[in-house]
Amino acid sequence: MTSENLVTYIRRNRVSSTEVADCLGKSGALPDVVAVNRGHFRVGPVTWVYGYDESNWPIHEQIEDVPENSIVVVDDLGCGDRALFGDIVAKYLLLYKQATAVVVTGKVRDVHRLIKEDWPIWCTGFSPVGCFNRKPTTEPDPALVAERQGYFHNAIAVCDDTGVVIIPKDQQDSGFMQKMEFIEEQEDIWYECIDRRKWSTYKTICEKAYLSGLPAKSPLSDDAQE
Repeated sequence: MTSENLVTYIRRNRVSSTEVADCLGKSGALPDVVAVNRGHFRVGPVTWVYGYDESNWPIHEQIEDVPENSIVVVDDLGCGDRALFGDIVAKYLLLYKQATAVVVTGKVRDVHRLIKEDWPIWCTGFSPVGCFNRKPTTEPDPALVAERQGYFHNAIAVCDDTGVVIIPKDQQDSGFMQKMEFIEEQEDIWYECIDRRKWSTYKTICEKAYLSGLPAKSPLSDDAQE
């Protein structure tokens, strides 16, 4: 099982960030990160960069080497309430570097332009006050940098209207694929029970009444589920 297999499966089946989080034991979401523009669904390998000391100078340096078709995660490691960047960096990444999406664990600005261009960007909020364009005078905590780099290294990001979920490298195996397939099938069964059978959510999701007493030709029977 490769990361490419997982990315392809998630993209083709539009496996939502909600379903992916369930496969991760209801975890994996980047805190407070939401979509700037609705309706985008993006999945891909993560390229991790970061800003600190209220400076976006390191971000400008690091994004020069962003590979195409990656989801650029811009990590806020000490920028306070300042926006890490605005429209120019977004355009550079998405248009000229051909990034799949941009995810910011902090704030952005020039939001009217980001909305006008309908860029696939996720962030924690907005501020007209940006970071300083100067070399940092301090360094971030090495332990924090190592921790964040380890978490995002070779990770996969799934981004949609609900938020952003990260699949770490150590979770990218055949077992995770099986979990996604199970979740997809379970969702189909639940909607079948609620929409067609008119069961309650309690009977369907809590009691899982569909696991017993099913007619032989039911779409919920063991044969149908195979």
